[in-house]
Amino acid sequence: MSETLESIAEAMVAPGKGILAADESSGTIKKRFDSISLASTEDSRRDYREMLFRTDEAMREHISGVILYDETIRQKAQDGSTLVSLIKAAGSIPGIKVDTGAKPMAGFPGETITEGLDGLDERLAEYYTLGARFAKWRAVIDIASGIPTRGAIEANAEALARYAALCQKNGIVPIVEPEVLMDGDHGIDRCYDVTEVTLKTLFDRLYAHRVKLEGAILKPNMVIAGKKSAKQASVEEVAEKTIRCFLRTVPAAIPGIVYLSGGQSDLDATAHLDAMNKIGGFPWKMSFSYGRALQAAPLKAWSGKPENVKAGQAAFAHRAKMNGLAALGTWTRDLEK
Repeated sequence: MSETLESIAEAMVAPGKGILAADESSGTIKKRFDSISLASTEDSRRDYREMLFRTDEAMREHISGVILYDETIRQKAQDGSTLVSLIKAAGSIPGIKVDTGAKPMAGFPGETITEGLDGLDERLAEYYTLGARFAKWRAVIDIASGIPTRGAIEANAEALARYAALCQKNGIVPIVEPEVLMDGDHGIDRCYDVTEVTLKTLFDRLYAHRVKLEGAILKPNMVIAGKKSAKQASVEEVAEKTIRCFLRTVPAAIPGIVYLSGGQSDLDATAHLDAMNKIGGFPWKMSFSYGRALQAAPLKAWSGKPENVKAGQAAFAHRAKMNGLAALGTWTRDLEK
């Protein structure tokens, strides 16, 4: 069967599977390693990711794709094989983060615009030859007094659409990630309103740029109260409001929605995804694209020590399995014991 954008996108949301976000920038991975008192070097970063990619059961059964960073897609494992080949050998799809980060947006205090469009066409062509079959671009929408503004939402949606069109031109499936942050003290209804307008604007721009929705994947936030909000919503309310918002804004042509965890605890990220899939009745597959919510437990168990590799892999296999079950709506809390 020949590889098409549609077939890659469908494989990315195969039942019971989701995406491992292992695309931390050098700064972010350093913070993670600081938490286990490990120096962030090219070798330590390689060892950590190799441990994850060699967790056979997790990769084969529950991880459909892995988002890599520029350094990682070029790295070799200790035995000389490329990290990309380890991912492929497990039946998983290599992907690549291509944006260069969210920078302060001129004239819009407190808001950002994601950069990285310059030279992107050429970079995507190279990433394709390195084995990437999907890419990721993250836009950041913050909620605070007076923000987000229409201007910032539109500028970020336009950049996401231009990125997505360039990906598809190069045979790469775009993951479009408009993240409405959960950092503030806003309630769940404010998150609902901002998420709704963000998604409506995004799909308007994707349509204008002739992006083929059947060959794209959406990576959004869930509709959730801000971390500092006095009133936190129940698991059921998060699931119900997220589905309602997405039914109003996301075309049925999108094959799948892979949620970001966005600062939720491991358990919350799994419980919310499971609750949505238990409700069901939506036209897309709903799965996960978690970074910290898949990696926090294995990172701690490993702690940079070679003798802890098996413990790290066991922790990763457990979280991958729990989220795989949540993607099918068959997770229960007692399975966490």
